[in-house]
Amino acid sequence: MRILVVEDEVRLSEAIGQILENEKYEVDISNDGEDGLDYAMSGIYDAIILDVMLPKINGFDVVRNLRKNKIATPVIMLTAKDEIIDKVTGLDFGADDYMTKPFVSEELLARIRALTRRQGEVIFEELEYEDIKLNLSTYTLQCGVKSVHLSHKELEIMKLMLSNPALIVSKEMIITKVWGYDSDAEDNNVEVYISFLRKKLFFVKSKVNIGTVRKVGYRLEYSND
Repeated sequence: MRILVVEDEVRLSEAIGQILENEKYEVDISNDGEDGLDYAMSGIYDAIILDVMLPKINGFDVVRNLRKNKIATPVIMLTAKDEIIDKVTGLDFGADDYMTKPFVSEELLARIRALTRRQGEVIFEELEYEDIKLNLSTYTLQCGVKSVHLSHKELEIMKLMLSNPALIVSKEMIITKVWGYDSDAEDNNVEVYISFLRKKLFFVKSKVNIGTVRKVGYRLEYSND
């Protein structure tokens, strides 16, 4: 799971990031509302922790813009204030939960787990498409009785494609989701891992292949031949 932390207090944002990383979450951090909104608009995050008082764009306007643009990522808003009006405003603008600073890490983690369960995340251990199954716990790709182990990035790419089997997945989306928003990964990194996955699909004798859509991206294809 990938979580975005938008908090202008650098020490606090780093502390939250460390708490989340200790729980094996992948974390991106932004220290102002404008930058945080750009990150969040990518749609790659499983949850967003968003401060109210931010430079450039405040948290209320960030969450309002996200909902206006149909970004449904769960948002937990943070504030140093404990006034009912602030909570009501945040929730009315589209936030899913509200926490007052200071808070204990156990409560933050519990609220993240609750929100992602509510969104249907981290429930399925297995994804299927035509003749293949992807086990997210064992990192195995299976077709019939044959199976093969995937690396972490191979798993993440295959998970992304199996979650959107009818859609074309762009290289940019793969880089952002698998390598991270600020990654230096380039198109050739994606091409290498797509090649690995094609070989593994061939190894398990699947009729599924990863097709290339020129200048657009990749999509899953199934052949009955």
